[in-house]
Amino acid sequence: MQTSSDRHEYPSHWEADVVLRDGGTARVRPITVDDAERLVSFYEQVSDESKYYRFFAPYPRLSAKDVHRFTHHDFVDRVGLAATIGGEFIATVRYDRIGAGGLPASAPADEAEVAFLVQDAHQGRGVASALLEHIAAVARERGIRRFAAEVLPANTKMIKVFTDAGYQQKRHFEDGVVRLEFDLEPTDRSLAVQRAREQRAEARSVQRLLAPGSVVVIGAGRTAGGVGRSVLAHLREAGFTGRLYAVNKSLQDKELDGVPAHRSVRDIGEHVDLAVVAVPAPYVPEVVAECGEHGVQGLVVVSAGYAESGPGGRERQRELVRQARTYGMRIIGPNTFGIINTSPDVRLNASLAPEMPRPGRIGLFAQSGAIGIALLSRLHRRGGGVTGVTGVSTFVSTGNRADVSGNDVLQYWYDDPDTDVALMYLESIGNPRKFTRLARRTAAAKPLVVVQGARHAAAPQGHAVRATRLPHATVSALLAQAGVIRVDTITELVDAGLLLARQPLPPGPRVAILGNSESLGLLTFDACLAEGLRPLPPLDLTTEASAEDFHRALERALADDRCDAVVVTAIPAVGETSVQDAALAEALRSASASAPAKPVLVAHVELGGLAEALSAAASTAPQTGAGAGGTADTAGPGAHSAPVGRQDPERPSAGTGAPDETRLIPAYPAAERAVRALAEAVKYAQWRREAAEPGKVPEYEDIDEKGAAEQIDALLSRGTGLTLGAEDTCALLGRYGVDVRRALPAPTPGEAAAAARTLGYPVALKTTAPHLRHRADLGGVRLDLADEEQLRRAYAELTELFGTPEELRPVVQGMAPRGVDTVVRAVIDPAAGAVLSFGLAGAASELLGDTAHRLIPVTDRDASSLVRSIRTAPLLFGWRGSAPVDTAALEEVMLRVSRLVDDHPEVVGVSLEPVVVAPHGLSVLGATVRLARAPLRDDLGPRTLPVV
Repeated sequence: MQTSSDRHEYPSHWEADVVLRDGGTARVRPITVDDAERLVSFYEQVSDESKYYRFFAPYPRLSAKDVHRFTHHDFVDRVGLAATIGGEFIATVRYDRIGAGGLPASAPADEAEVAFLVQDAHQGRGVASALLEHIAAVARERGIRRFAAEVLPANTKMIKVFTDAGYQQKRHFEDGVVRLEFDLEPTDRSLAVQRAREQRAEARSVQRLLAPGSVVVIGAGRTAGGVGRSVLAHLREAGFTGRLYAVNKSLQDKELDGVPAHRSVRDIGEHVDLAVVAVPAPYVPEVVAECGEHGVQGLVVVSAGYAESGPGGRERQRELVRQARTYGMRIIGPNTFGIINTSPDVRLNASLAPEMPRPGRIGLFAQSGAIGIALLSRLHRRGGGVTGVTGVSTFVSTGNRADVSGNDVLQYWYDDPDTDVALMYLESIGNPRKFTRLARRTAAAKPLVVVQGARHAAAPQGHAVRATRLPHATVSALLAQAGVIRVDTITELVDAGLLLARQPLPPGPRVAILGNSESLGLLTFDACLAEGLRPLPPLDLTTEASAEDFHRALERALADDRCDAVVVTAIPAVGETSVQDAALAEALRSASASAPAKPVLVAHVELGGLAEALSAAASTAPQTGAGAGGTADTAGPGAHSAPVGRQDPERPSAGTGAPDETRLIPAYPAAERAVRALAEAVKYAQWRREAAEPGKVPEYEDIDEKGAAEQIDALLSRGTGLTLGAEDTCALLGRYGVDVRRALPAPTPGEAAAAARTLGYPVALKTTAPHLRHRADLGGVRLDLADEEQLRRAYAELTELFGTPEELRPVVQGMAPRGVDTVVRAVIDPAAGAVLSFGLAGAASELLGDTAHRLIPVTDRDASSLVRSIRTAPLLFGWRGSAPVDTAALEEVMLRVSRLVDDHPEVVGVSLEPVVVAPHGLSVLGATVRLARAPLRDDLGPRTLPVV
């Protein structure tokens, strides 16, 4: 337990686990009075040169006064943080608040001196950069806006830490010392630097797990059939290229299945990179300690009995992660199916899959072991299959994903040269805000296809996830905004993956259809229309068509400028032989090679011969080697792949694609499956084109950001969780250029008349009672009241129909120009972050759910697409002869609301309802704003691993 120092309680929220540059982990925490011995021990292990750089003079040991100073902090004006591994310090950083002349000071002084010391053995691991992010976040929290540091010119490593951080800084040289001063306000560059470091570190941490130089299986039993013994056999049979060991306390022999065997990890005389843990849960802590003390870098824990088993198991899982991180290790699992890397340089099958998948360029991630089995089976089954000749680059099953998650794997796949397409099965998203950020970046480089399980139920018991108030449809919309190809089933997952792995992205939605069945062509035509594609009239080649007829028709279709993609339909001919099947496969291959920029798909009906021919033509695809688990299989009854030429490095493609690999024609057993995969590729291609010009967040000169901040601080001083009154709401929104049409309370008919005279006729009389608010259909609104007589009559009608003025809370408001009633909302979701939503007012959004969503901050391009993405959007653009409304004004209001929420995280909810959009201009007739204290950390904060 940590003991607090002088003035403030121990700030436990400053504790964090971080991933370092080399993929290892360290714990960052405040230094306390209990750390005196750790500090002295740490200092003794620092070289004299590093001590000289820190104190500018020989400083062999710390005095008692030094130790007291460096361990006693008030956590406000004096703060020290340590990076620890195994409970011992490997680096420290501290700041001291200073005032004029560099003397110690307290608030409101907003400058501090900062200094680092990193143990020599851990220099070059990015420890100082991580500590700088965390100490800067602490300083900002304590009102410090600027750091100053004095560094000797020879200490180039530390100067680089400061200069590379991306902050605005000044540098000058005096008295033989370099003095650096830099503002702590995050900049675009500092944020970019931070996220680039995050990506490199997390990718490296996964790479260390997927490409180890040595593996030990702990729990490999003496008899065949157990989990540990099975994993050991799979590693050996896959031809793992590194060193392999077996560990079991009961082993007496020096070998197990030809693998060196030991009774403990400590007995292995060499370094071990990865440990596969397959012992019962109660024995895992002892195993983790042995691995940590031996320097093992990562763990794959296949053992069950953790969070999936209930509260007791959940606590065991938390302790497992805490213990592993203490030693700088990362964990896949627990309760994992395992990991696979088919690279010929690694050949790792540390999983329960008995056969190694065919090498290829698809990355596969599954939280569920059962779904992982199903996917690997489909990708491997004999008989022609979805990616039988495309294959897998890496496979990761995270089980309970207590540590390594889909976010980490995305970081790895982003710049993995062996992965062109990423397929993910997710049952929960622990950090949706980060996931959408990473997905957007990944999707800009290579396709990312996702199936979400547990869409209509809670996440699996083993998954620790932040609660979200957003419905599944909203989360799906946000994923689509990030470029994620979201499909509903694992069949669609592999269908889309096949198409994207080896076919170019379609340049547009125009589809040519040709084949030897008129009926199948018409089904394909209808499927294209249903998926929003633009099919050309099907070309029927008749059942007498030869392979040469298919060749000529496909060449003509691909040469047609009106065509962006081709779906070939085929049915078996009576008496057809395998020779003819092979001829048809070759005809399609050679014809598609003439237009490498347009995708080609095949929809066939029970055409087993063609499927085999398409797969058999894959002789140039990567083949499995010895020990890979059998012959080159394909994937079950489903889509099939045929190589039809070499990939042109200049043509547009879905993934990166090595130029010397075979381009595959995917074949599907149903037209609907082929067309659905094509439609997803068309939408993704369109997103890629738009993502190349992502738009910008506009700057508005009339925004009063400072005034809004002062108003928010004043309002929150009254309390938190505050819903603003009408006057404060109008004032705050007005500072961001959102004018709310004034509404005056009318508790009596006389006061209603007085309000109307103030506003000017014509006016509207509205009830604001919760059960009638925004429900004009219930009769709680009277419009176009031209004079006092009409107003008083309407007042009497409302009170007679609905109740007393005290119950109705009537207001009088000036009439707005006629238009389309819309709703603009912004909310802060605890999991997804800030979200902007838009829809038409009334039944369209409330009953039918016709609402569109975008993540904040919203760009001008986002706002434009938001207006156009609802199903009822035609009502805004002159549907059935009505006048188009001013959508430019509507988009501007959205952008201003987005800026308000993005600039001030204390604004946790904004609702503008209704926003009446007229042919010229708009009127905001109602608005509510909710405030709450901003969270201490957000996505702009320092890098951290999820809290366990």
